[in-house]
Amino acid sequence: MQQAGLTYQQHGRAIWKLGLPLILSNVAQFAIHMTDTIMLGWYDVTALAAATIAGSLFFVIFIVGAGFSQAVTPLVAAAAEEDDDVHVRRVTRMGLWLSIFYGLAVTIPFFWTEDILIAMGQEPSVAALSHLYLQILIWQMIPALIVMTLKAFLAAMEHTAIILWATIGTAVLNIFVNYALIFGNWGMPELGIQGAAIASLSVTLITVLILVIYTLRVLPQYQLFKNFWRSDTEIMKRVFRLGWPIGLTSLAEGGLFSASAVMVGWIGAVELAAHGIAIQLASLTFMVHIGFSQAATVRAGRALGRRDVLSLRRGGITAIGMSAIYAATTSLIFLAIPETLIGLFIDPTEPERANLLRIGASLVMVAALFQLVDGLQVVVLGLLRGVQDTTVPMVMATISYWIIGLPVSYLLAFPLGLGAVGLWFGLVIGLAVAALLLSLRFWGHAVKILPQQTGGSRA
Repeated sequence: MQQAGLTYQQHGRAIWKLGLPLILSNVAQFAIHMTDTIMLGWYDVTALAAATIAGSLFFVIFIVGAGFSQAVTPLVAAAAEEDDDVHVRRVTRMGLWLSIFYGLAVTIPFFWTEDILIAMGQEPSVAALSHLYLQILIWQMIPALIVMTLKAFLAAMEHTAIILWATIGTAVLNIFVNYALIFGNWGMPELGIQGAAIASLSVTLITVLILVIYTLRVLPQYQLFKNFWRSDTEIMKRVFRLGWPIGLTSLAEGGLFSASAVMVGWIGAVELAAHGIAIQLASLTFMVHIGFSQAATVRAGRALGRRDVLSLRRGGITAIGMSAIYAATTSLIFLAIPETLIGLFIDPTEPERANLLRIGASLVMVAALFQLVDGLQVVVLGLLRGVQDTTVPMVMATISYWIIGLPVSYLLAFPLGLGAVGLWFGLVIGLAVAALLLSLRFWGHAVKILPQQTGGSRA
C-alpha cells in the first residue's frame, strides 16, 4: 500500500518510475508497426496498401474490445490498494472473459473481408491481398486482447518492467520473422503479406506466454487462473460498464484521425503523403503522453482505493505537469526544425520533395499546438479512468472530436480554403475542447465527489 501525503516531487518520481517502462514499451510497440510498414514497402507496394487497409480495419475493431482490458487497470489498482487479492483475481478473470467473448464475436465478419472491402470501393487486387492477410491476422484478435488485459493487470500492480522487456523482445523477434517469411530468407518460404501476418500472430502468442509465465511465477498469490471457468456476473457487469465507454472513446478518437486522412486525400496526393508523415511524427511523440496517461490511471486508482483525495489531486497535477513539460519540449523541436523532420521520410530524389517539405513543415508546425492539447486530454482521460469515471468523458470526447473538431476541420480546409493546414487547425480545436471539458470534469466533479463516494476527507 502506498503512503498518503506524498510531496509533488515524490509523486513525480513515482509516476516516472511507473511510466517510463510504459512509455518505452509504447514506443517499442510503435516500432513493430513501423517495421511491418517498412518491410512490406520494400517487398511490394500493393502488399503495403493491402496491409495498411487491413491493419486499419483490424485496429478499429481491436481498440473497441481493448476498452474491457483497460477497465481492468483502475479496478485492480483500487482492489490492490485495499489488499483484496480475491477481488484482483475476479476483475482480471472477467476482463479476460470479456476479451475472449468480444474476440470470438468480431472474428466472424473477417471471413468476408474481400467482399466488404470491394463494396467499400477498394481495388479488387488490394481487397484480395487484404483478405489473405486478415485470414491469418483474425486469429491474433483474442491473443492480442489477452495481452492487453495482462498488461493492464501488471501495470495496476506496478510491475511494468516486464511489459517493457516483453515488448522490446518481441519487437526484435518481429524483425527477424518478418525478414524470413516476407522475403523467403534463411531457407523459409517467400510468403509476402501472409508472412507479415504470421509474424504478427507469432510474436503475439509468444507475448501471451511470457506474461502468463511471469504472472504465475512472480505474482502467484493472486492465482489469476484459479477457477478460470467460473462465471462472475457481478464483476463482469462492472468491468463491462467501465470498459465499453473506454472502447468507444478510443474508437471516436481513432475514427477522427481516419476521417481526417480521408479529407486530406480529397485535397491531393501530395498533401495526403505530407499528412501521413506528420501523423507519424505526432504519433511517435504521443506514445509518451499515453505512458503518462497509463501511469496516471494506476496512481488515481490506487488513491481511490486508499480514499486519499490529497494524493489524487497532487498526483493529477504532477502527471499533467510532466506531460506538459514534455509537450512543450517537443513543440519547440517541431517549431525549430520542421523541414528537417519531414525530410527524414522523403527520398532525396523524390520529384515532389519540395512540395512535400513545404506542406509537411506547415503541418508539423501546427502539430506543435497539437502536442499541448492532445497530451492534456489523454492524461486527464487517464485520471478519470483511474477514478472509474468513463461514461460522461466518452460523451464529452465524442462531442469534441466529431461535433466540433471534424466540422471545423472541414470548414477551414474547404469553404475557407486553408487546405491541409486548416484541417489540422480544426483537429487542434477539437482536441482543445476535449482537454477543457475533460479537465472540468476531473477537477470540478471527480475530485470533489470522491470523499462523498468513499467516506474520505477533503484535502
